[in-house]
Parts: sequence; structure tokens; C-alpha cells
Amino acid sequence: MNVQTKSSYAVLLDRIYAKLGSTSRKDISRLELPTPQIIWVGQRTIFRNFMEFPKALRREPEKLLLYLNKELASAGYISGDRVIFLGRKERSSFGALIDRYVKNYVVCPVCSSPDTRTEKNKKLGFLLCEACGAKSSIKGNYA
Repeated sequence: MNVQTKSSYAVLLDRIYAKLGSTSRKDISRLELPTPQIIWVGQRTIFRNFMEFPKALRREPEKLLLYLNKELASAGYISGDRVIFLGRKERSSFGALIDRYVKNYVVCPVCSSPDTRTEKNKKLGFLLCEACGAKSSIKGNYA
């Protein structure tokens, strides 16, 4: 390679980086989740907008509820578009638990795409990515 080719290559690289901007791919997420709306009535905690989460995550509401019940160590049941948990639960714990659920049971570990679905093969659960085609095993019965 001669000197002119190297310099024109560097110029082209600079031009493409300028057009791309400074946002990295990890900063952009197509998965927009609402903020959990939590209220307390007596000794019960009501998750008012629960049904928005399974729709956004493309998962069954019963599986997400099963995960929240286990992690909160509490009984909860679906009542319309909301879930009622026994006992007073912290508002911040719902957001953290849903983030953990998304990380473990929704987002592809290979390409970080939220376009996944689950499949059961015998007693094993798998996360199938519709973007890259990866098949990853998942633990638990929550996806």
C-alpha cells in the first residue's frame, strides 16, 4: 500500500464516523417499558399497569406474575389489568425485578435484541432469538 491510499482510507473513515454520530448501538434500545404504577391499599400492593408489561415483552402474563411472586416472596393474583399482591412491597423493587426479568428471560445474550421467543423442549427452556437465530438455555419456568 502506498502513502496516498492510506491517507485516503483515513479520510473515508473519518467521514463515515462523522455521519454515524457518537451514539453506540448499545445506547439505542427499541424495548420501551412503562414505569410501574404501584399503589398501596391497606396491606395490599396494587400494580396498576401490570398488563402493559407482558404486551411490551411479548410474554404470557402468568409467567411474569409467577416470576414476581417468587422474587417478592408473596402471593399475587391478576384482577383485570392489574395485579394485587399481599403485603406492602417497595415501589422500587418492581422496576428492578422487571429489569432483571428482561435481562434473564427476554433479551438475547448474543446480540442483545429483544426480539425473542421461548420454547420448551422436554423440561428445558430455551430462548430463541428472531434477529440472530441464537438458541440459549434459560433457567426457571418464567419465560
